[in-house]
Amino acid sequence: MKDNIDALLDAWPSIQEGIVVTLQLTAGGALLAFVLALALGLAARAHNIVIRGSARAFIEFFRGTSLLVQLFWLFYVVPLFGYLIDPVLCGILALGLNYGAYGAEVVRGAINSVPQSQWEAATALDFSHWQRLRRVVFPQAWAEMIPPLTNLLIQLLKGTALASYILLQDLTFEIDQLRQTTGNTLFAFGVGLVIYFVIGYVLTLLMNALEVRAKNRLGTGPSLREIFSLAPSDPRGLEAAKQ
Repeated sequence: MKDNIDALLDAWPSIQEGIVVTLQLTAGGALLAFVLALALGLAARAHNIVIRGSARAFIEFFRGTSLLVQLFWLFYVVPLFGYLIDPVLCGILALGLNYGAYGAEVVRGAINSVPQSQWEAATALDFSHWQRLRRVVFPQAWAEMIPPLTNLLIQLLKGTALASYILLQDLTFEIDQLRQTTGNTLFAFGVGLVIYFVIGYVLTLLMNALEVRAKNRLGTGPSLREIFSLAPSDPRGLEAAKQ
């Protein structure tokens, strides 16, 4: 066991570099996926059949094909046409396009879940279409779409492990190097599991904080300050609890 720990300490600088690459892929892929999800989710609701049809075709194509195949196409096939893509950018593009297509359905469903009466009330206030969407509909839809988007974010994090197939020295690559050094598969991939879990848990906490804030702005939940407060904000509630 001591030899495994020594090997881990020796490999730790390389593992840290792998973690940085994984975080770059996660952050870049998530940002691209979110932008695409918003654009495609709204386009899928458009009255114009060309816009709606194009959005649906894009969504179904990237949802219906393998992320690994998309990654290979960007890294190995696109250069055949004279366009060489940096490996990190290639990973971000593949992750963003794939998970953006899934996120588009989340956005579309969340907007559709807002009651029609909310649209009608905004119309009665003489809001334009984009004003209705931005000031009335989207804040309500945003609170609904955060939990499924959190799931997609964690899936995207795990999807970054495919980056080792395009010669990126990400976390999975460095963990495999540790396995080869120690000859202990259980130890090496056990370390990988722990690191991925910690990163995923931190991302989940951040997204949960976003959800709490979104619901609090709608008046349907406590604020972050109230959640982390050591004492109840309502003294009468404290007195009732003591009784």
